[in-house]
Parts: sequence; structure tokens; C-alpha cells
Amino acid sequence: MSFAEGDIIITTANDIPGRRVVKVLGVALGITVRSRGLGGNLLASLRSLVGGEIKEYTEMSEQARVQAIQRMAEHAKKLGANAVIAFRLDSNEIGETMDEIIAYGTAVLTAPSPEG
Repeated sequence: MSFAEGDIIITTANDIPGRRVVKVLGVALGITVRSRGLGGNLLASLRSLVGGEIKEYTEMSEQARVQAIQRMAEHAKKLGANAVIAFRLDSNEIGETMDEIIAYGTAVLTAPSPEG
């Protein structure tokens, strides 16, 4: 999976076709913590009784992932990177009402490959 966030290339791969790594700049991180809230937990509990997708949690999770990726891209730019390779997402539950989403990868400076 590869995509761009602004002018930063982000990929789960360890290389980028047509580009070479000039310098490894370190780990780029982006973290967000979201609270599900009492109302959301109550509604989700009721929905879980009948089954199906809990759209409020899905939307919250998607927003959290986007924010974590954006923060990782900003961190990579501060490190001087124009790409993040070996990108990963992780999530953890904190207590019973909060979720932590972490986006991380290797911030690198790349240039076009001599082969094109």
C-alpha cells in the first residue's frame, strides 16, 4: 500500500519504485487518543445486542487513523524526509473508554533512481 499525504510519500513497502533512499532520518510517529464517551458506549452496547456494524465507532476509528497518519507525515517533514517507508498502524485500548492509534514508519530522504 502506498499513498501521498501532502508532499510525503507513505508506503508499507521497504522501497519506492523509481526512487532510492539517500538518507535514513529515523522513526516518524503520529499518535492520537480518542474517547468513545458514555453516550457512544451506551448506543454501541444497544447495537451490539442486535448485531451489525457500529457506525459511530467505525467513523471515530477512521478519523483517528487519518489524524495519526497526518501527524506522522508532519513529524517526517520536521525530520527532513520526503517519504516514509515500512509504514504501520497500531491501536491499543486505554482503560475501557479510550483508544490510542499510532502511525509509524521510517522517515527517509529519497531521490530518483539512476535507472529511472
